[in-house]
Amino acid sequence: MPDSLLPPDIVALARRVVEENARAGRRISLAESCTGGLVAGAITEIPGSSDVLDRSYVTYSNAAKQADLGVEGDILDAFGAVSVACVYAMARGALERSGADVAVAISGIAGPGGGSEMKPVGTVVFARAIRGEERATAEERLFADTDRGGVRRQAVLCALELLLP
Repeated sequence: MPDSLLPPDIVALARRVVEENARAGRRISLAESCTGGLVAGAITEIPGSSDVLDRSYVTYSNAAKQADLGVEGDILDAFGAVSVACVYAMARGALERSGADVAVAISGIAGPGGGSEMKPVGTVVFARAIRGEERATAEERLFADTDRGGVRRQAVLCALELLLP
């Protein structure tokens, strides 16, 4: 019987996130959309994760992003949910609504549908906000040439990397 439901590379990286944030005395929070809670699920596979993970928001719909994280409707109207502006607001909202020291937000188009010429399937945006720092960092990545599971897997790995101190 396997120790985890998740692939070994994700579990190994989640273990690093838990151990290194515990050593640094940091609490973390997540705001997930296209990953649907997979990042939080990876972290909670690790014993001792309760010392590090404050909370996680799965805000799949735009209404949830607004209600739970305070993302402004104007941001969603102007830029869409898969945008640097949206994940920046998601990360800031998760940080402000939690007791965490760092928050990471993820939103993307995992496919197979939903893409466009401007935002093709595989487009995923990330943001990280750190308590006490005025600005959050954000980036967009394209995980092309893979299926829905592959996009989500790559997004989980990227988000876990962003949670390392």
